[in-house]
Amino acid sequence: MSKALVLLAEGAEEMEAVIAIDVLRRCGVEVTAAAIGVTREVTASRGVRLLADAQLDEVIAEAFDVLVLPGGAGGARRLAADARVLELARQYARAGKLVAAVCAAPLVLEAAGLLRSVRFTCHPAVRDQFPSRQVSTERVVEDGNFITSQGPGTSMEFALSIARRLVDDAVAQKVAEGLILP
Repeated sequence: MSKALVLLAEGAEEMEAVIAIDVLRRCGVEVTAAAIGVTREVTASRGVRLLADAQLDEVIAEAFDVLVLPGGAGGARRLAADARVLELARQYARAGKLVAAVCAAPLVLEAAGLLRSVRFTCHPAVRDQFPSRQVSTERVVEDGNFITSQGPGTSMEFALSIARRLVDDAVAQKVAEGLILP
């Protein structure tokens, strides 16, 4: 069974986090939501309280197949400011594991020095924070082991793109149909 690590920081975009967790679990992926703060409870960008499965330090040494970084401006800033998160992203990239970032979270990948030769997308509000990069306007972009997406409205597509890389495509398609997606 594939395993996913979804990082939660104060100010994370709740739709992006919850949809990724939900869709991956529906596809049979074992998902661990890990809070980077001092408590498992995380207040997301719209005030929704999320309860992580663990704190990052409790699971950082475990093996996962994908690192998922939800956006939200505040959440992405906190993720990008956390040395553990940056090193974790680098480790996954070096190991050829999937690294997935949505909305403002590609800023985390930029802070980790991972976007130099990667084609990616992000939320239009942060596009100008990548001045030397060609940022795609596509809803979801896959480039090697990186998957990026634009924001809350692309979260289902983003999560299904991750799922298709972790499980049989037929499983992901069946879940998409059950969610009434094209």
